Amino acid sequence: MWSLAWPWMLLALPLPLIVRALLPAVVGTQDAGLRVPSFAGFEILADRSEVEQLLNWRFWIAVVAWLLLVLAAARPERIGDELDVPVSGRNLMLAVDLSGSMDAKDFELGSRRVDRLTATKAVAGDFITRREGDRIGLILFGERAYLQVPLTLDRDTVNTLLMEAFIGLAGEKTAIGDAITLAVKRIHDQGEEGGEQVLILLTDGANTAGEIDPMKAAELAQQIGLKVYTIGIGAEQMVVSSITGGMRRVNPSADLDEETLTQIAELTGGRYFRAKDTAALQDIYRLLDEMEPVAEPEAGFRPVKSLYYWPLGGAFVLALLLGAMNLLAGLRVARAEKARVKLRAG
Repeated sequence: MWSLAWPWMLLALPLPLIVRALLPAVVGTQDAGLRVPSFAGFEILADRSEVEQLLNWRFWIAVVAWLLLVLAAARPERIGDELDVPVSGRNLMLAVDLSGSMDAKDFELGSRRVDRLTATKAVAGDFITRREGDRIGLILFGERAYLQVPLTLDRDTVNTLLMEAFIGLAGEKTAIGDAITLAVKRIHDQGEEGGEQVLILLTDGANTAGEIDPMKAAELAQQIGLKVYTIGIGAEQMVVSSITGGMRRVNPSADLDEETLTQIAELTGGRYFRAKDTAALQDIYRLLDEMEPVAEPEAGFRPVKSLYYWPLGGAFVLALLLGAMNLLAGLRVARAEKARVKLRAG
């Protein structure tokens, strides 16, 4: 959409006509007793009819230049389509367990049986894509915790690096306390305390490594207002082959420390979830979307691009052209005067 920022400047369009009407008329000099030879070239213009003067190209160039100049003063601008600008979103850290136990194939994705990490990537990837406006960070932990992506609005990068993670990348054991502490440290270092801070920690075991006790880490999270949602992943039973050649049922999540995960969530104002299959994991992330909704966009912002420089540039070019034409006309008059003087002298 096109508009003028200062449309009242268009009132200046008839200004040259007003000035011409107010100024006194120029008295002709055809009957003067003294002729000045240097004015001889301008007698031609004086003898022309008013219509011929209006048809003069210089007149019309001056008119167009004035129109462009007034248009530039009115500041034309192009208003773009309305954009949704989200309000300040959350700082959302994702902590994903990469310990050896995540290799257990007790989840289904489509019609395929997959390991826990593959199912986590598929569900968490969709969750990341939906979190428009949030600053998202990624922590991968095993025996140690590593910050894979600091808090950023670039969801594609977070998703890509999550998909590139593999089991055993951070070691075979599980350092839950270190993962929480790392999230607390990063939020503190970036000066983000006091806002809406959320950590979603996904694991399938208990704290078997690291230097920080999980509950001590939870206390640190509580102090800076970091809300921790914990997700325990893993099926409750799984059919495997026995040594005798038969089949037996086992609990692949026997090592899952649900009590500690629940205490961490309750202490920080979060909630503990249990994901026994892919469908339950999807429901958990959808529920997290509802509990921590994406910030609503602010309506009404339209990008504005000023275009005044186009008519201003056009007026400048026409002014140069008009000056060049006047210069050429002056040169012609000078040549004609010189030729006339030579003829009289001869």
